[in-house]
Amino acid sequence: MKNFMLVVFVFLNIDFVSAQQPGEQKEITVYTTAEKTEYRLTRTQANPFAPSVQPLESEICIFVNSQKTFQTFLGIGGAITDASAEVFAKLSAAKQQEMLTAYFDTTKGIGYSLARTTIHSSDFSSGSYTYIKEGDKGLKTFSVEHDKRFRIPLIKQAMKTAGGTLTLLASPWSPPAFMKNNKTMLKGGKLLPEFYESWALYFTKFIISYETEGIPIWGISVQNEPMATQRWESCVFTAEEERDFLKFYLGPIMAKQGFGAKNIIVWDHNRDLMNQRTDVIFGDPEASKYAWGTGFHWYETWAGGKPMFDNVKAVHDSYPDKNILFTEGCVESFTPERYQYWPNAERYGTSMINDFNNGTVGWIDWNILLDEHGGPNHVGNFCFAPVHADLTSNELIYTPSYYYIGHFSKFIRPNAKRVSTVSSRSQLLSTTFVNVDGSMVTVVMNQSDEPVTYKLVVGSNAAAQTIPARGIQTVLY
Repeated sequence: MKNFMLVVFVFLNIDFVSAQQPGEQKEITVYTTAEKTEYRLTRTQANPFAPSVQPLESEICIFVNSQKTFQTFLGIGGAITDASAEVFAKLSAAKQQEMLTAYFDTTKGIGYSLARTTIHSSDFSSGSYTYIKEGDKGLKTFSVEHDKRFRIPLIKQAMKTAGGTLTLLASPWSPPAFMKNNKTMLKGGKLLPEFYESWALYFTKFIISYETEGIPIWGISVQNEPMATQRWESCVFTAEEERDFLKFYLGPIMAKQGFGAKNIIVWDHNRDLMNQRTDVIFGDPEASKYAWGTGFHWYETWAGGKPMFDNVKAVHDSYPDKNILFTEGCVESFTPERYQYWPNAERYGTSMINDFNNGTVGWIDWNILLDEHGGPNHVGNFCFAPVHADLTSNELIYTPSYYYIGHFSKFIRPNAKRVSTVSSRSQLLSTTFVNVDGSMVTVVMNQSDEPVTYKLVVGSNAAAQTIPARGIQTVLY
């Protein structure tokens, strides 16, 4: 624990320098995180640019073509759940400020600009609840009073630390029990047609209530994981059911209530079935007009398979006028022995690079903070977060995943453009963005067990760098 705390101290006091000004191509700045080293978003040695020559076949290169740009970057962030807020409230004031700074401060932290929250309870709550009394179809008892104790205060503090604003997405896990055919918020079930209008109005009530509290809602998703029957809050929508709910109820009612400019995300589930879902919804012009884009998760790998990154690309290629947003991912099956388990972090790096290169505009992690048990979670679905709080010792535990995410979120800022980037060898993954101020950010990840020397080739210039084994680098220029 003493060694761990030293790493935290060094990171939170490091002096991050600005990227090169637009037009300069002489010097670069490199930050590195690597297994079996002390590097945790640490500024490491960088070689300057020099005139580029034809690479040899034996040389490993990252080629950046700044003349080819793609999607506009929305941001990176995490979910402010009931669980995160309840754990946060139990920390000392000093540790609370440390956590806020670590995530949301753009200078001393990793600069989260996105967040997701739940519309009433999810499994990462201490229990199931809604904002109305059971049976209140007319929503006369609607109140977010529950959220005012923990969640709303944390969101407000996060917004303040982030500079005053956060792009906030809200997602429901289940309608109230009386609106469903199985009469419980848990274990799947379906929204009964006679409650479609009432449930659509519920979204607008939520937006009004949160914005009255001073928390703007950027957008909503129709349903979290609509093809999953979970032991926790869940509700099943087929593609056709989601299409029709959006087309005939949610979209028109949002517009009628003055929220037509809010962004609506469909699917909000895994990569495996996202193509079928978008074909059904985006293929219908009357439904599609209400959809900003599609959200997706990474849990299609639950059975040991590989991430289906090509499905993300297929959606982007099929519907280039729609946006793609990663809305949830976490490492499941929590055990404290794996706080520093490096493959957990590499899963983040691999997903983020591939998802961005396939057209994703933003990336939202799951819980920003959990306790030393991976909760609280009212059905025992304990998971990892990038940062955990040991409430017995009032300490924060930073996992490698926190630093891997930070290699993207700290340096790639909202409204950046992705730039064409390819690697000449498969052990290196890479993506590049150009920020609004013209500064370039290239992230390189080494998937191998050996250090790799590579050339970063940008136009007529190249700079030779070495990335440690099992490491990730952010190169600024």
